[in-house]
Amino acid sequence: MDDLGSELRHARIEAGVTLASIAARTCYSASHLSNVEAGRRTATPDIVLAYARALGDADVRRRDLLAAATIGPIAANELIRSGFTAALSGQRDSEDRWRDRVDRYGRDYMEIGADSLQTRLAGDLVILQQQLDSPTMWATAARALTTYGKTTKDPTEAIGWYDTARIAADRSDDLAVRVWVRGRAAIALAYEGAALPVAKRYADEAIALSDRPSLGRLQALMARAHVAAGGGDIAGAIAADEDARRVFDRAASPDGEVSDAAVPAWRMATFRSMLYARLGMVAPGEQAQTDADRLRPASLTRFATHIELHRALMMTKSGDRSGGLAYARRAWATLPADRRSQTLRLVLQEVEQAARKPT
Repeated sequence: MDDLGSELRHARIEAGVTLASIAARTCYSASHLSNVEAGRRTATPDIVLAYARALGDADVRRRDLLAAATIGPIAANELIRSGFTAALSGQRDSEDRWRDRVDRYGRDYMEIGADSLQTRLAGDLVILQQQLDSPTMWATAARALTTYGKTTKDPTEAIGWYDTARIAADRSDDLAVRVWVRGRAAIALAYEGAALPVAKRYADEAIALSDRPSLGRLQALMARAHVAAGGGDIAGAIAADEDARRVFDRAASPDGEVSDAAVPAWRMATFRSMLYARLGMVAPGEQAQTDADRLRPASLTRFATHIELHRALMMTKSGDRSGGLAYARRAWATLPADRRSQTLRLVLQEVEQAARKPT
C-alpha cells in the first residue's frame, strides 16, 4: 500500500464514518487524523487499529489489510478479533486489574524476550484503548504504551509509541505519570545513543514539569547525562550524573523490586556504567560495573550482558580496540538469541563503531 493515509480516508468514507468518531477512539484530534489521511502525518498502529474498529463489518477485507499493513509481524487478524470480542461481550476489567496487568508487563520486560512480550501487550492495548474513560485508565495506558515502545526494534517506531504515551499521560492529569513517561522514554533513547535530540526534548519536558524527586525525574537527568556524553560534553555529563544521584538518594526503588518502572541500586549502577564507559572514564566506570554485578538479581541475565558490553566499550575507548571488540562479540554470542534486545544490539554497534574510529 503506497499511501496508507489515503487508504484510511477511502475506507472511512466508504463506511460512512466521521473523523470525529475516529478521534473519539484515539488520543488524537480530528485535525491530526485529517493530516494522517492527507499523508502529512504518520499512520501509527494505534490509529490504524482505531480505524479498523470503526469500520466494523463494512469492509472486512479492507479492514484487515489496513491493520496488517501497519502492525507487520503481529497477527493483525487476531488483534482485531480480540478487540471486537471484548467490545461485543460488554465485559471489562476494573481499573485495579488493568493497573496490575500493566505492572506485570513491567516485570516481564526485565526477564523475557521482547518479541513474546510485544505480541501479548499489543493484544491488551487493542482492548485497553476501548476503555479510556477515566484519568486512571489514561495513566495505565500511558505506562503500557511506554513499555510497548521499548519492545520495538526501531528507534523511530519507538518514538512514535513514546509520543502516543506522552499524549495519553497528559490526558490522565497524573503529574507523576506525565513525568515518568517522558523520563523513561528519554533514558531509553539516550542509553541506546539513539535520537539524542528527541531524548533531550523528552528529558527537558520531564524536568520542567516538576522538580519533585521521582523516578521520572531521575531517569530524565540520567538521559541528560548520556545526551551530553554523546555530544562530547564531559563536564555536562558528570554534572547531570551528580544531579541524578541526588534524586536517586531520595527516590530510589527498593533493592528487591524488579520492574521496568523501577530504578533500584543495580539499575542506577547500570545507567552509570554505560555513561562512564561512553566517556572512557575507567575508575567510575569500573565502580559502577562492580556495583551493578553485585546488586543485580541473578535472574536478570540480559542485564549482565549489558555490563559486559560496557566493559568492552571501555576497553575500546581506552585504546584496546581489538580486545574490546572481541570481548563484546563474545558477550553477545554467549547470550541466547531469544534474550537479545534492540538495546543490546545498539550497544554492540557502539563498540564496533568505536573500534573502527580513526585515532
